[in-house]
Amino acid sequence: MADIERGHPRTIIAELQSRDAAPEMVHAIAAHADFLGVPAHTDLDRTLLAVDELCGFLVACAWVRPEGIHGLTPKSVKKKLKQPSFAAAVNRDDVRGGADQLGVDFHSHVAFVIAALQARADELELHGREAGA
Repeated sequence: MADIERGHPRTIIAELQSRDAAPEMVHAIAAHADFLGVPAHTDLDRTLLAVDELCGFLVACAWVRPEGIHGLTPKSVKKKLKQPSFAAAVNRDDVRGGADQLGVDFHSHVAFVIAALQARADELELHGREAGA
């Protein structure tokens, strides 16, 4: 949602607060939105920052591949990151900087997140066009 005055992530923050969600969860969600000015202090904060843009980019990569998320490699992700027109709304600095904030190798971080998405490929409908054939 592009409405930074009332939308993402303010809507979910308000909803979670109304449900007495754990304050650290609410803080992590707020911290992942730079424009809110909430600093990322905890591992949870940094992890959400590190996976948010990357997950969106990986889903975009999967959607354009016949086999979906299956077989997607960090090498092919890095290649797509170099194409500014591909998933143009994804902030490349956030994608790359997330691994740095966690203190992990970028290649390993991408591989880890790909594996996590593969584990949920059914729910996320990331099997690709070949699965429906």
